[in-house]
Amino acid sequence: MKIDHICFAVKNISEGVSYWESVFGYRQMTEVVVNTLQKVKVVFLAKKESILIKLIEPTEENQSLINFVSRGGGFHHLCFRVEDMNKKISELKEKGLLMLVPPQPGEAFNNHHIAFMLAKNGTNIELIDTDEKAGMII
Repeated sequence: MKIDHICFAVKNISEGVSYWESVFGYRQMTEVVVNTLQKVKVVFLAKKESILIKLIEPTEENQSLINFVSRGGGFHHLCFRVEDMNKKISELKEKGLLMLVPPQPGEAFNNHHIAFMLAKNGTNIELIDTDEKAGMII
């Protein structure tokens, strides 16, 4: 497993992009993509020699994420890229992680499968099996 990105939930994705650009020197690397299954707007940010950052903004149907960002938002999940998603899910289940969302297409990843698991300390883990990002602009 390799860390692909760290995700933060924001109330407004445009304001989030501006903040990460002005404060941390990141640049927007993708267009905003709507993930209809997860009910979020997604954008990726990049910085030379640094980890990718993903920002998510809830769509109006995602009440739990709306509640989270209304309280300030912030860290949402850590994403790992894996070679074989089903094998890794089985291994992580054996180690005590809980399945939150089974593999399903992720629009932000050109419909490659994504899955979410819950690790200790309430840490949300996303699994992907691709390095593709939809809507690349840089």
